[in-house]
Amino acid sequence: MFWEGFLMGIDILLFLILGVFVGTFGTLVGIGGGLICVPIFIFFLSDGGIYPYFHTAAQITGTSLVIVLANALSGTAAYIRQKRVYFPAAVPFALATLPGAFLGSYIVDDFTGPMLYVSFGAFLLIMACMMYWNATHKTHVDVHELPANFTFNRSLGIGSSLGVGFLSSIFGIGGGVIHVPLMVYLLNFPVHAATATSHFVLAASAAFGVISHMWLGHVIWTPAICISIGAAVGAQIGAALSRKAKSKMILTLLAAAMFALGLRLIWMSGMI
Repeated sequence: MFWEGFLMGIDILLFLILGVFVGTFGTLVGIGGGLICVPIFIFFLSDGGIYPYFHTAAQITGTSLVIVLANALSGTAAYIRQKRVYFPAAVPFALATLPGAFLGSYIVDDFTGPMLYVSFGAFLLIMACMMYWNATHKTHVDVHELPANFTFNRSLGIGSSLGVGFLSSIFGIGGGVIHVPLMVYLLNFPVHAATATSHFVLAASAAFGVISHMWLGHVIWTPAICISIGAAVGAQIGAALSRKAKSKMILTLLAAAMFALGLRLIWMSGMI
């Protein structure tokens, strides 16, 4: 009994540390942390890993989305205090993600492990290449407040948000990895405004997706709760660091992480 309790304590401590890292990096780049959690769950915590907590793709994505929600809520609170969330875009975008988040939580039940690995990996490679190209070939102005006359294509933003909610719920990534580049490159948001506003959207879409995944029994609660607590703390750190980080550095870091993880996941799938 003592040894089992000791091992559980180590697991909880490691989950908390992982959560702090997930929350810090996820909030810094505006992705909610699922981009980090899903590969870690696949590599180390699924069947065949060190600690087999997860036995299906749905459990991986459902549990990851709980952590995304904790990170997004904490980061959003920090960004609202900093007055960096652009609500005229955040509210309609968030509402538009909800139908897709609900649908994705049901479709993921049909995913096998290899299907999740190769589809998620291919998705990451495409997004990484797009983000790196734009980060190195475009000039990003490091502003933290939008100009008074700022406008954006509302219809394009709402339409794209429908797809963001769907992919968010399927992959358990929160959608920020799609929303941030979309807002920067298609809607002309400054990077810092995009990351803050995206976090608000993440919180809304993740909350709806989590409810669906909980209803379907996709959440494994020990890692979900522990990593979420750490992520909530890390999100505050990430929001503070984001005020000092350069836009190009944020985008390049995100692209590099996405590309490496995408290659690893495709290799693990065994389908190529």
